Amino acid sequence: MFKENLFFFILFLAHFQAVIIPIICAFKSYKKFKDIKNNFFIPFGFAFLGLASMFEMIDHTQTDWIYIDHSSFYNWLFYSFLSLGLTCLSISVIKKKLTLGINFFLSFLSISTYLLIDKTVSLLFQILISIFLIINWQRFFKDWVFILYPIFGIIFTTFFGTNLSVSDNQIWHIFIGPSGAISVLTFYFVLIRYEKRRT
Repeated sequence: MFKENLFFFILFLAHFQAVIIPIICAFKSYKKFKDIKNNFFIPFGFAFLGLASMFEMIDHTQTDWIYIDHSSFYNWLFYSFLSLGLTCLSISVIKKKLTLGINFFLSFLSISTYLLIDKTVSLLFQILISIFLIINWQRFFKDWVFILYPIFGIIFTTFFGTNLSVSDNQIWHIFIGPSGAISVLTFYFVLIRYEKRRT
């Protein structure tokens, strides 16, 4: 019983910090990074990522905190706000209206296809959103620290999630939230480093 309670507590903390860290980054980004063209999207990007994690936590309450690969309303909200968060961060550094439109359209497709077609199709658009984000940010910031985003935000979270789905061992569930939080902090550190270079 003690081990089960301890595991639940650690699992809860792993998810809770994934909500709090992006929200803190959102507040700290408010009215900052004025050298970036669409800087007003940055706090929204972080806030949406925090909301995504919050809806993931709510979704877990429906399954007694046991990871189940399923589709649900809260799971849709999780992916929707994840899509919006990554899109807002991506377009914060974009100047061309066409590229802005493409990013918004991909986010719309990701959100709508989850409901209209299938979660798997939605995930394909999420991948495209992440690719555009990596291209846009690396082109703009040219910062080696940004390599941490695809490592922790894509490779590690996919690795942990795949192991969780295949093995059904809930221990992998603990690592997904912190890995995602590191990727969020990577965005913020890149922004801070950019601001310091500009002063």
